[in-house]
Amino acid sequence: MAVVVDTNVLIFSVQDGHPWQEDSINAIERRLLADETIYVLPQNLAEFWNVCTRPANKNGIGLSVESADRRLTHLESLLTVLHDTPLVYSQWRKLIVQHGVKGVPVHDARIAAAMLTHGVEQILTYNPRDFSRYGAITPIHPSARVDG
Repeated sequence: MAVVVDTNVLIFSVQDGHPWQEDSINAIERRLLADETIYVLPQNLAEFWNVCTRPANKNGIGLSVESADRRLTHLESLLTVLHDTPLVYSQWRKLIVQHGVKGVPVHDARIAAAMLTHGVEQILTYNPRDFSRYGAITPIHPSARVDG
């Protein structure tokens, strides 16, 4: 089984004291122990960096570049980066028109497009509604059990 891990799970996994930190870490660890392939997209990594380095008073974590780099390097050692291809853009264009996507959800549509392009049907996320409009994608809450 293969799954993409959404940005929110990545962020909560490194956000000390967050109520979902343990669930986020455990969700990734359970899947790794079950020999699942866990993918992350370049967009997720860019969003992760954005939140990690943004000041806390601007809804970020406020990490230094060095600290964010250590955390990102650790995640890259655990997860497989699923790189963009030219087909991701055309799939994204198709999805945003087909589903009438407007505003901020265009970012989730891009994640969905990359997943569809690469044939990955599941995403580990705290925001299942962000992906429910894309019928071929199954959102999985981090607290869900792993069959393996």
